[in-house]
Amino acid sequence: MTTPLRMPGDPGELTLPALLLRNAEDHGARPALSWRAPEAGGWRTLSWAAARRRIGELAAGFRVLGVRRGEIVLLMMGNRPEHWLSDLALVHLGAVPVTVYGTAAPGQIAHIARHSRARLAVVEGPRERARWAPLLDDAAARLERLVTVEPGDGARPEGAADGRHESFAALRSRGAAAYEPGEFEAEWRRGGAGDPLTVVYTSGTTGDPKGVVINHRQVVQNAVAPDGVVELPHHVEHLCYLPFAHIAERMLGLYLPVFRASHVYLCADPAQVGALARELRPAQFFGVPRVWEKLTAAVRAVLDQLPEERRRALAAAAETARAHVACRERGERPPAGLAAAYATAKAEVLDPLLAAAGFDRLVWTASASAPMPQEVVRFWAGFGIVIMDAWGLTETVGVATTNAPGAFRLGSVGRPLDGLAVRTAVDGEIEVRGRTVCAGYLRADGTVEPVTGADGWFRTGDIGRIDADGFLWLTDRKKEMIVTSTGKNVSPALVENALKEHPLIGQALVHGDGRSYLVALLVLDPELAPAWAARHGVPGSLAELARNAVVRAEIERGVAAANAQLNRTEQVKRFSLLGEEWGPESGELTPSLKLRRHVIRHKHGQTLERMYAM
Repeated sequence: MTTPLRMPGDPGELTLPALLLRNAEDHGARPALSWRAPEAGGWRTLSWAAARRRIGELAAGFRVLGVRRGEIVLLMMGNRPEHWLSDLALVHLGAVPVTVYGTAAPGQIAHIARHSRARLAVVEGPRERARWAPLLDDAAARLERLVTVEPGDGARPEGAADGRHESFAALRSRGAAAYEPGEFEAEWRRGGAGDPLTVVYTSGTTGDPKGVVINHRQVVQNAVAPDGVVELPHHVEHLCYLPFAHIAERMLGLYLPVFRASHVYLCADPAQVGALARELRPAQFFGVPRVWEKLTAAVRAVLDQLPEERRRALAAAAETARAHVACRERGERPPAGLAAAYATAKAEVLDPLLAAAGFDRLVWTASASAPMPQEVVRFWAGFGIVIMDAWGLTETVGVATTNAPGAFRLGSVGRPLDGLAVRTAVDGEIEVRGRTVCAGYLRADGTVEPVTGADGWFRTGDIGRIDADGFLWLTDRKKEMIVTSTGKNVSPALVENALKEHPLIGQALVHGDGRSYLVALLVLDPELAPAWAARHGVPGSLAELARNAVVRAEIERGVAAANAQLNRTEQVKRFSLLGEEWGPESGELTPSLKLRRHVIRHKHGQTLERMYAM
């Protein structure tokens, strides 16, 4: 094991500012934060010492604007340095930064603004400002001022004369002038580990978002636990591309880097994460299942273009890699012959291909947020990469169970982290108890509603089972389970992942609650479907391919193959093929890339009804 970093006190009593001070003192010259800066011709980087100084100046700027200890400040920005630094600056003041998803609808923004009672919001540019400005005149909200990072054309925003608008540049300038090191140090030291660190509003797959209150102690203890199951290089880099409104990126891209004194690369456009990985060759990579699905499709599209001889060599190397992974999964030492064959396959076949994807230096790969398609897991196991699937919720401050290099089961979400206990109720609902379960839900009056019962157990709403070795196997969300008209329960994720094993099917939604059989909406994969069509002499756009008889016949074969794996109740009787990918901007996916089932069912309601009228 590597020597742990110095802890500046009892982990149970540490705050984020104490850890940031440790970083500036012990690792001040090391890189903390990097971002693309076109005006600089590449990357710009702040060291830990420089980042802390910048955070202190911003804290002074927010203090000049009247930000007080304990009050919520709302943030709506992409993954840019102003977001990362402002969050920590507010924490040093004892304020509570809350990031709102950039894709949030006006109604969701209004709900969060009113519910949080925030007086100040920091937004990215004119597009965001236009969505927030009406709340300045909303009698049900307390919003008093907007700070805009990119003011746009430089025109004075409406309302500036009455002090309701501020530029981020002005805030920073005032903060630099007002910064007093002694005052900065004294302010953060007034806080304690039990103070609120943030409120994370759930993404709202159904209903209004709930505000989950998380304190310093829970975050630090959740950061300590993973280090007991996975060994990462000191100061390991992290590609930060998921929204900071999501608990996964708050932990991975903000809190864990402060805890580990590691290096964050901000990726403003999630679509560029593959290109960024190729450039930076990271040692760790986290992706929600949809990200891994997209990466798999992109790599497969490239592999399909290889000469036949190379494809045969890759297939043989992949089988060797999967056999090697299977030994590790069983806790066995690979036999000498298999170990030698794997070393050769890795050096001669697999690593050159992984290097092209930027994944040749990986020591830790993970996923969470939703059930992972096993075809994707098997694909990467063929390169010797084990995606360490994990599970947790915002209410558990991120990861509650995880697989680890020393103990994993492909398809499971691992074992509980130290300090947590997991059990299943009679109906299969997963319950969690322990030190990193959140403080509770924020009420509109500022008080906190506990999330646990009198016995301390939190009912997660997820369904699963725990095997004899203590590994948790996730089935689905309890509220998303389909109950057919015959009273049978069906996990839609199980069926959808079986359907997506066919490479042309990029996305799937299964429907059938209260019906006698299941139907499905299927979306063609935007990378693999055109490549397949070109090889088969079928021209056209994705939408045209969805209407093509040759393509539909191939999809029918894929549905039949999925049905062969499923029991009769789970089988899909009819499907409709779509040629437009679902995404957060169009509303079908949450910002963390999970299906918004009610939105999809509403948009395609007539199509679903027609499949039952046939």
